[in-house]
Order: sequence, then C-alpha cells, then structure tokens
Amino acid sequence: MLKRELFNEDHEAFRSMVRRFIENEIAPHHAAWESAGIVPRELWLKAGAAGMLCCTVPEQYGGAGADYLFDVVVFEEMARSGFTGPGFMIHCDLVATYISAFGSEAQRKQWLPKMVSGKAIGSLGMTEPHAGSDLKAIRTRAVRDGDDYVISGQKVFISNGQLCDVIVLATKTDIAGGAKGVTLFLVDTSLPGFRRGKNLSKLGMKAQDTSELFFDDVRVPASAMLGEEGKGFELMMTKLAQERLAQAIRSATVAETVIEWTVDYTSQRKAFGKTIADFQNTQFKLAELKTEAVVGRQFVDRCIDAFMRGELDAIDAAMAKMWLTNLHCKVVDECLQLFGGWGYMWEYPIARAYADARIVKIAGGSIEVMKHIIGRQMFAGLKSGRDAGASAAAKHQA
Repeated sequence: MLKRELFNEDHEAFRSMVRRFIENEIAPHHAAWESAGIVPRELWLKAGAAGMLCCTVPEQYGGAGADYLFDVVVFEEMARSGFTGPGFMIHCDLVATYISAFGSEAQRKQWLPKMVSGKAIGSLGMTEPHAGSDLKAIRTRAVRDGDDYVISGQKVFISNGQLCDVIVLATKTDIAGGAKGVTLFLVDTSLPGFRRGKNLSKLGMKAQDTSELFFDDVRVPASAMLGEEGKGFELMMTKLAQERLAQAIRSATVAETVIEWTVDYTSQRKAFGKTIADFQNTQFKLAELKTEAVVGRQFVDRCIDAFMRGELDAIDAAMAKMWLTNLHCKVVDECLQLFGGWGYMWEYPIARAYADARIVKIAGGSIEVMKHIIGRQMFAGLKSGRDAGASAAAKHQA
C-alpha cells in the first residue's frame, strides 16, 4: 500500500495512545454496552482526560489547538477497532465545530471547555419524522417572546440523544421562509420542557444511544441562537463537506480493516483439504476489494489535504461520501461471505461490522442526495454553456 504522507511523528504517537485507550477502556466493555444500548458517561470523561475529544478546539477554550489530523486519527482508530458505541465523531466533528465556527464568545466559553473534558456531551438535532435529508422541511418551531425564543417540536434518530447536554438544534423561525426560515440554537438539555424519548432499537451501532427528542415549549434566551436568525441553513451548508469527509474517512478505514480480518481468517480456515485463502475465488475477490480500498484511501487522503488547505468543495466531498460508503457496504457484505456461517454469528466482528455498515449510505445525506448534488453540478455546466451559446446567437442575429 502507498505510504500516507499526511501524518507526522506527533500524529503517529497520538495514534498509538488512542489505540491503547481503545484496548483498555473500550474493548473490554463494549459487548455489555451493546446490551445496554448506551455507553457510560465515565467513558467520555476518560476520553477527555486522554485528550481525545475536540482536538482542534483552541487552547483558550481548553483544547489542544491541534490540526484536523488529530481528530482524523481518533475517527480512524475508532473505525478500525469496530467499536461503534462512543459517538465521538458527532461530538467533535459536528457540534464542537459548529460552536467554534459560529458561536459567540460567551457560547464558546460556556460549552467548549466542557466538551473537551467530556463533562458535556454534544448532539446534532436536525432530523425529524417528516424531514431527513430535506432540512428545509423541518417543523420544529422557535417563536420569539420578548428576550427569549420558545421552541416546540420533535427530532428523531439523534445520536448521543440519551446522553447529550447541549444540542445544535435546527428550528424554523419563519414557517413560510423555506431555507431562509431556518435558525440554529444551542439548547441546554437541562431546561424545562426538554424530554428524551425512548432509546431507539437499531439494526446496528447497538451501543450508541440514538433517540427521539421532544421540545415542549422550551424557553431559551435569544443569546442561545447560533449565528443569525434565518441563517441556519447557510451555516449547515458550510459544514456539510466536513461532515461528509468524516463519513468517508470512517468508511475507508472500515473497508481496509475488514479486508485485513478476512485475509487473516481465510488463511487459517480450512475446507476440502486446504485453506479458504488457497482458492482462486478468494484471492480474486480479495484482490479486487483491496484495490478498490487503496484507490478509495488515496481519494480520501486527497480530500483531507484539500480540506486542511480550505479547498475541499461540496462536489468532491459528495463523491467521497458516495463512493466510500458504497465500498464500505460492499466490502463487509462480500467479506462476510468468505467467513461462511461464522460470519453470521454476533461474536465475530465481521457480523457487527455488517450490521453497523448499512447506516452509512443514509447518515450525513443519503447516497441518492449525493448523486443529485454531483449530477446537478455536471448538468449546470452544460446548461450554462447552452445559455451562453443561445445568448451569443441572439446577439449575432440582432
């Protein structure tokens, strides 16, 4: 495999620490957390003490002020471990990023130090029963009342929902305003009127708490608004590329890891007097998957590099998310087949990886939405060219 040039010695030393943390603090307990449907808050405090949370938060707010690659290391090592319970990615890559980028000084001081330490857990409240990828269609209302806003509505499929202390919440301040009617708030979950629904039972990611959330006339001060009124949709659009890149990073790592598991298993498992790896079908299948994983890794690393230079655009992020999440699902499916019946047993990591994989084609924007974004850009250029040609022809005729 080609050497990854992005990471230096400091990143790799941090990677070794993260791996030890996972081995000592997560691996021995994850099966129990899957049964419970949630990880304990103590894990978040331990991760904070280890410096694994919100690595890019500036030092003045309690963070390390590190570059984005330190967050990438955490995402990759969590994906490589196969343990999906801790919702660190949403906490760090989305919630803390929104607060750092768009929050007021008071909001940053209130929440970021607690998020770095693990004392406050962040969640993103966007999806609703009637609005998934179409965020303009949300119905949660925020109505101005003096110096406050009163929030009413419901969210669903919210990761970290049972544990969260702060939510970046998408609301409608103008029902008729479409995208321009969307406003974001930082909602403290200790406020009266906030209710957690049931911890949802899912196909995969069983140790990660995923919940319904209810807002029954939750009164928040106007100072809890994130950014400006009516600008929420614009803010969300500016962070979608980063969110989709994180999804692609996870999928690239899972694909690589599952292939490694399968090579190891098929090298030991015997059938008809030889190992499964001795069969040409096994070698050909894994050769194809390995090649696709290497190609995907190179694209993801190029996107990481572009993001760090401020040059990752929405189209490349959509292509990375679409291609790598499709590959993620393909790899776990085809590798499970090589495990035979044992691959269907929950005690084997490949079974859990298979169950965990399916959400990646939906979360962070569905595959169909990614295709729409990419296709729309392709045909927009064609339409612009046609319009320009028609305009020139009209001028010539005149």
